[in-house]
Amino acid sequence: MSAMRLWTGEALRQAVGGRVQGVLPQSISNIAIDSRLCPAGAAFFAVQGERADGHAYIAAAAQAGAALAVVEEAKLGSLPPLALPLLVVDNVLTALENLARAARARLQPGAFVSAITGSVGKTTVKEMLARALAPFGRVHLSPASFNNHFGVPLSLARMPENTDFGIYEIGMNHAGEITPLVNMVRPHLALITRIAAAHMGHFNSLAEIAAAKAEIFSGLAPGGTALINRDDEYYQFLREKLQEIGSYLLQSFGRNSEANYHIMAGSDKQQAEKQEFAVQTPFGQEIFHLHVQGTHMMLNATAVIAAAAELAIRPQYEKQGSHIVKPYLAKIKTALADFHAGAGRGARYYLPLPHKSAAKGEFLLIDESYNANPLSMALALKMLGEAKPEAGGRHIAVLGDMLELGPETQSAHEALAARLAAAKVELVFLAGEAMRFLQQKLQQHHPAIEVHWRPTAAELIAPVENALQAGDCVMVKSSNSIGTAKLVAALLAGRQVR
Repeated sequence: MSAMRLWTGEALRQAVGGRVQGVLPQSISNIAIDSRLCPAGAAFFAVQGERADGHAYIAAAAQAGAALAVVEEAKLGSLPPLALPLLVVDNVLTALENLARAARARLQPGAFVSAITGSVGKTTVKEMLARALAPFGRVHLSPASFNNHFGVPLSLARMPENTDFGIYEIGMNHAGEITPLVNMVRPHLALITRIAAAHMGHFNSLAEIAAAKAEIFSGLAPGGTALINRDDEYYQFLREKLQEIGSYLLQSFGRNSEANYHIMAGSDKQQAEKQEFAVQTPFGQEIFHLHVQGTHMMLNATAVIAAAAELAIRPQYEKQGSHIVKPYLAKIKTALADFHAGAGRGARYYLPLPHKSAAKGEFLLIDESYNANPLSMALALKMLGEAKPEAGGRHIAVLGDMLELGPETQSAHEALAARLAAAKVELVFLAGEAMRFLQQKLQQHHPAIEVHWRPTAAELIAPVENALQAGDCVMVKSSNSIGTAKLVAALLAGRQVR
């Protein structure tokens, strides 16, 4: 974010409440809760985190150039002397939430806010949607995966007053988590990407997960739109949940021809580094191109096309008529053609073999290391199977544990064996205790697949590098805390990326 004014000190005080010690700054350019990421001119909110208390880092925030610190009355006496104005409140997280609500409330008429949840694809869809809406106005979106009780209010509080489109990702791993967050966001459009077995350790069934995701409808602004995957087995369930909450416009996307935005049958064409597909919309048909691989990416893009059309085309269509449709669809098409998958979410790298290797040539690294659940793992393995190794190359999977699956842990990991075989994977590297189940399943039922297991992802780095051959296609995926992102970083380190 630039040094432009985000809040005046007085506007922030009015939103947050509390009492002032010192002189409020005229201008606040950012909001921070981590002193390591606190830019000069920011207001530092000393929240109590899961591992650390922000009050212990106020001096570091001041040294970084913070313009103001928001602190709790009960902890004021323990703070060191500070040459920094303070806003003293009862609870810092509550103050941040109040600022988030004020940011949402001050948006100008005609601005649109969207909220995205789902078991897979949330961040990718958010990033795609930001690109698709950019031609139509100023876009503000939550960074990275800022989708919890800290990230959502922080992202809202950072939203400039002149935003035309706000895009927020909302996650959960327990029932009841989405409701307070979406009531802060108050979206005009609520999108559920897909329902799948994620965080099953905290739920008894997929229906419970679907009900928790449906909480996103509870915060819809009056006259808002719900956007649901028409291919999802819980489509009807979600539709009924929406009807229970209130009268809102329901739109759908998918391959199903009954979806309002659907991929035309037989229109999708996969090529080496891109794919093409046609989407039928309520405003006409358009052919789209993506420079990312995987059929799941095509479905993500269809969700984005639907969301962008509902936010950017429908309001103008109703005001100006049908003549705006083709140019608007063309802008969405051009914007999506420039989208590239992010690190950990399908990014592709052509890399030279290790220097210590006597052989020369390249291998393809597919970085899917950002988190995993049974559905996202299945989609990633399907994408690996669709990749085309060069002459002499192989399909190689590097996988780590999928976490928070509760009693489904063993069966979910064992089920990957058949998916690896279907993807024609020849070599598998596994890390983590739950991946022992997959190792045993492969050894018993798919002996032609060579498999290696290590306790940690770090212990796989050397074996993977030693195994690489020219033409290989290597895909890496696990839950975040398993650390396969560090394995990807090791493979990238010191190599020229093509």
